[in-house]
Amino acid sequence: MASLRPLFRAFTRPTVASLITPRTLPILRRNLSDDTRRAIKESIESHPVVLFMKGTPETPQCGFSRATVQILGLHGVDPKKFAAFNVLEDEELRQGIKEYSSWPTIPQLYVNNEFVGGCDIVVSMHQNGELAEFLEKEGVLAPAEETEGSDKQ
Repeated sequence: MASLRPLFRAFTRPTVASLITPRTLPILRRNLSDDTRRAIKESIESHPVVLFMKGTPETPQCGFSRATVQILGLHGVDPKKFAAFNVLEDEELRQGIKEYSSWPTIPQLYVNNEFVGGCDIVVSMHQNGELAEFLEKEGVLAPAEETEGSDKQ
């Protein structure tokens, strides 16, 4: 009996990036209404750190959203400066944010109104040390707790 393994190796899935071409880009942009664009812009401006994700920070609904939330937490992003929007609650937002940023995946992270990237970018920045530096420079980390008085009883 012949092995099927060579057949499986020959099959490669196209990446999302390979599907986006100058020819398909107008198709991606055609559904974003002015109202949705305005709502997304207002959402991004609502807090210094904004994450469009599947689920909520407390109950992420995908591993990529979970990883992004965990990394932001590890770095000490100030909860007062952080807002998350669950794209699973609104299909127009879910599709609109992809068109708004020209980024095909969720989650999407914005810091001080600037698009940072998706989970892959956040993980890469975290691993090479750029994220810690970036978040500190942007002033979005929680203030360090004063421990001077904690030794006294």
